[in-house]
Amino acid sequence: MKTKDIAMVALMTVIICLCSWINIALFSVVPFTMQTFGIYCSLLLLGGKRGTLAMLLYMFMGTIGLPVFSGFNAGFGALLGPTGGFILGFLLCTLLYWLLEKHLNHILLLVLGTLVCYAFGTLWYVLGYSSGGSPVSVGAALMACVVPFIVPDAAKLALAAVISRRIGKHV
Repeated sequence: MKTKDIAMVALMTVIICLCSWINIALFSVVPFTMQTFGIYCSLLLLGGKRGTLAMLLYMFMGTIGLPVFSGFNAGFGALLGPTGGFILGFLLCTLLYWLLEKHLNHILLLVLGTLVCYAFGTLWYVLGYSSGGSPVSVGAALMACVVPFIVPDAAKLALAAVISRRIGKHV
């Protein structure tokens, strides 16, 4: 990688971290953050490979104990907790984008990646609570973990597309 690539991956990792700290308490157990916005921007500006590297670096930082996850959380406990599946789902989103970016529209890829993230995160949530002795139905998990986020995530995707288009030519 060139120095510029390394700097851009580091910058987008910082943006993902900052966006994950923007945390608005909702009625859901899953926090509302701007994290998806940061991930969308990193993929649109850097492409799949470097966007995935930014996501991996973000996850690594959180896993080793730096408080980069939502609510300034960190460590394996945050990653393996009931909502940690969404962080892992973000990685799947970036990998899907990287895999298909030359074949599909980038906005469509972000929508598909978000759906993959929703599916993986919801499954993780259901399995996490079910293994703890408090079974949660898939329907209840969808109502808590996905439905409240559909419109905000669509707005974040649209905002990321506009911003990335404007500043992409300067990157």
